[in-house]
Amino acid sequence: MSGSQDRLQGNKIINFGCRLNAYEAEVMRDQAHDAGLQDAVIINTCAVTSEAVRQARQAIRKARRQQPDATIVVTGCAAQLEPAAFAAMDEVDRVLGNREKLRGANFVAPLDGKILVDDIMSVQQLAGHLVPGFDGRSRAFVQVQQGCDHRCTFCIIPFARGPSRSVPMGAIVQQIKTLVANGYAEVVLTGVDITAYGSDLPGRPSLGQLLRRLLRAVPELPRLRLSSLDAVEIDAELERLLLGEERLMPHLHLSLQAGDDLVLKRMARRHSRAQAVELCQRLRAGRPDMVFGADLIAGFPTETEAQFQNSLALIDDCGLTYLHVFPYSERPGTPAARMPQVPGHERRRRAALLREKGAAALSGFLAGQVGNSSRVLLERPGQGRSEQFALIQLEQTATLPENGIVTVDIIEAAENHLIGRLAA
Repeated sequence: MSGSQDRLQGNKIINFGCRLNAYEAEVMRDQAHDAGLQDAVIINTCAVTSEAVRQARQAIRKARRQQPDATIVVTGCAAQLEPAAFAAMDEVDRVLGNREKLRGANFVAPLDGKILVDDIMSVQQLAGHLVPGFDGRSRAFVQVQQGCDHRCTFCIIPFARGPSRSVPMGAIVQQIKTLVANGYAEVVLTGVDITAYGSDLPGRPSLGQLLRRLLRAVPELPRLRLSSLDAVEIDAELERLLLGEERLMPHLHLSLQAGDDLVLKRMARRHSRAQAVELCQRLRAGRPDMVFGADLIAGFPTETEAQFQNSLALIDDCGLTYLHVFPYSERPGTPAARMPQVPGHERRRRAALLREKGAAALSGFLAGQVGNSSRVLLERPGQGRSEQFALIQLEQTATLPENGIVTVDIIEAAENHLIGRLAA
């Protein structure tokens, strides 16, 4: 899990983890600036694996070496879960929880000690923050949901993010209208469990209803993309939109985690292997250009070699293109941490095999794109993403616009990206 860096006005932010963290980094950018924070390093941590926490600690120490006089603020999921541990680091000046980091005054107000972290499980409502833009990005993120009510046995994130709560539809529509007016051609809806959207709102609107409303209310939005989805929660209305709405990108990232039914049961996942395979086959039959990514955990406690092989075969059976592979990481306080563990070297071996097969699947997909034309969202000079999220390196960079969407002819497939030229 690597961190990305963005410049705040007079400060620096080091961001780890998910797209939701990327969105919240922009909220912090505005809030901290308006509160008068200067010469600070804000480290927005992730807690999904122990490696992510280790990298955050490493980044904190490096930040202090590079900027000895800066104020170092640590926040995010790892800080929410382990505030005292981060506060005990000599390099750290202030620790803020996931709710507290979204209020500018908390970056500068006097504290009794280093820590300002409240009980995230008591939070019941979610206010949308109006973010007018994303520094250095051509793709914008909009938070529609926060928190999670499920209890997968391996996952600590519900205790870092709190219960599921949703942003009202009107606030989401207004946010997207603002972003489109500011020149953004693609918006990604993000959250912890976005398919749970609306269960806490009056009338219990679904994610599909939200998508239908915002696509109708913002007809000038060219591209809408979804972050990770729970496969079992894709209902009939959402599926109809995925199959019939061209502005909804044909790229889904699914939270699958494993491809063996007994392992899925021990994970407390709510889908079966057959349901995952059938969903992918059905969506691809209805929209042949659809591609799928997935999260997969290697070496979950009690996983046998045969059960692992079922996960390995899932890549072909679902037709997965983009993989996020994680060797299982014990998170203290979770039920899986008390189960019989797979040896660390075996987890790493299985993760390597999953990644190897995933790389072959991506290579096959990219090879199949040669000779096609693609609509590409430019992200930086000479580079962009296709509707299916393939990375495309462009020739003729001198003749390309700086941003926006262009039509590109695909002329070659490289190891992990495509090469194209601007269509005539």
